Amino acid sequence: MGDVAVGPAPLAAATRLRRHRLILGGLALVVAVVALAGLGLGQVPIPPAEIIAMLLGGTPADPTHGAVLFAIRLPRVVLGLLVGAGLAVAGAAFQGLFRNPLADPGILGVSSGGTLGAVGFIVLGPALGVDFAGIHALPLAAFVGALGATVLVARVAALAGGSTAALLLAGVAIAALASAGTGFLVFLGDDQQLRALVFWTMGSLSAAPLEAIAFALPALLAPVILLPWLARALDAMLLGEREAQHLGLNVTVLKRIVVVVTSVGVGAAVALAGVIGFIGLMAPHLARMALGPGHRLLLPAAGLIGAALVLAADIFARLAVAPAELPVGIVTGCMGGPFFLWLLVRRHARRA
Repeated sequence: MGDVAVGPAPLAAATRLRRHRLILGGLALVVAVVALAGLGLGQVPIPPAEIIAMLLGGTPADPTHGAVLFAIRLPRVVLGLLVGAGLAVAGAAFQGLFRNPLADPGILGVSSGGTLGAVGFIVLGPALGVDFAGIHALPLAAFVGALGATVLVARVAALAGGSTAALLLAGVAIAALASAGTGFLVFLGDDQQLRALVFWTMGSLSAAPLEAIAFALPALLAPVILLPWLARALDAMLLGEREAQHLGLNVTVLKRIVVVVTSVGVGAAVALAGVIGFIGLMAPHLARMALGPGHRLLLPAAGLIGAALVLAADIFARLAVAPAELPVGIVTGCMGGPFFLWLLVRRHARRA
């Protein structure tokens, strides 16, 4: 028998598969390198070999290094990984659900609601005899605020017909109301409270110990673990709601699942790290440029890119004005603005 000829289609598919694996593997390597840099860089530099040895149970060469690694840097790197991946995956899912490249986790008012919950607890807590310094109380207030905004958005959207457009418009309106409420509470706050409010309005990875992260871990992991199972449904949504329904997709159920899962994840992220903007917008676009629009690859790639972006922003925030520290949200905002200007120019050049 002669050799079986291999046509161009299988060869192209195999080449594409190898390329996708290389890209995902490269992104995972980038995340590992940036995480190692986040653990080692700072006022007390720690060599990479010593970091790896300590993480594997070895004794640090300097006791100070062990204290800095496990008490300060490891919690913020773990939180940065979880928050970055969760925001990016949520952003990619929202962009697919709404068929809108500008959709992000804050579009339904989740981030604004979480900020309102935290700021309200900080400003009004003392008048109610509540101390906002607790490890669980303040994040819980932010989480309740985020979920409250989600429930309100869903209720308003249902009264307006339940369409995707109604959900989007309801989210914009609730986000505006929550932002106005936050502004009013900031006006009422004293100097000490205003310093605490900077964390919630601009974002930081410095305030969450490992205990708080472990407590919120299921919520933080919800988008990363659950949304990839909806990849084919989100691909169908790219064709339009009516077309997706013709393919047998229950669009109403899909919207509910995506909104609930992303709201839980984003609410937990806001509760522990404050508002870190643009990650849910930038990471999906970068992933889409590398791997295309299919959500099976887009969601994990966006998660890896989001984790790397947040960790890189945190490293810059710690080193740029040391010994002080910039809010991470300022750094990601400086990254996001030029990125979308470049994206706008790039799209215009393609159409010309």
